[in-house]
Amino acid sequence: MLRADDVWFRYGSAQPWTLAGVDLQVADGEVVGLCGPSGGGKSTLARVLAGHLRPDRGRVTVDGSEPRARRGPHPVQLVLQHPERAVDPRWTIRRALAATGAGDDAIAALDEELVRPTWLDRYPHEISGGELQRVNLARALLTRPRFVVADEITASLDAVTQARIWALLLERCRAAGIGVLAVSHDRLLLEEVAGRIVDRTPVPDRGPA
Repeated sequence: MLRADDVWFRYGSAQPWTLAGVDLQVADGEVVGLCGPSGGGKSTLARVLAGHLRPDRGRVTVDGSEPRARRGPHPVQLVLQHPERAVDPRWTIRRALAATGAGDDAIAALDEELVRPTWLDRYPHEISGGELQRVNLARALLTRPRFVVADEITASLDAVTQARIWALLLERCRAAGIGVLAVSHDRLLLEEVAGRIVDRTPVPDRGPA
């Protein structure tokens, strides 16, 4: 179980609270949708869950313990909307995948639906945005995560590519029992992919008691 309990976060002590008393649960193998408008704190919560940001108050736990206290890859992997911002443009696709700690055999064994062998020695700008997003999904899955947080991962892609990427992610996560938090402002999309939906709305400017 991935849990956020009474999580508070803001970008500096003089700033308003972006997250205020957030509680969230995602079970193994469950797909939960996180819906809300821009500015509602969805992406901030995604980063807190994946350990990219630390909450000012409250806890994020996996099976009752805080992931940052563990060794190895973080059990919650975050995949972002803009794949080109998540990879070093100077690295080949092979090197970007190897940075997860995966060996050559694991990379070579990747499903071609996710990463085609012909992409491995190319640079990020030499493949399309949809292809690069599939690389980012593969990179997250190579760490063998317990949970994947997918933050608007298809928002900038055409409808056909969106459907294919979601199908690839959900097929593999269901097969491995990986829980998914699907973050989007598109409620119709979340109704298609998620078993339940949690709504996020901007919080009032108040602090913890």
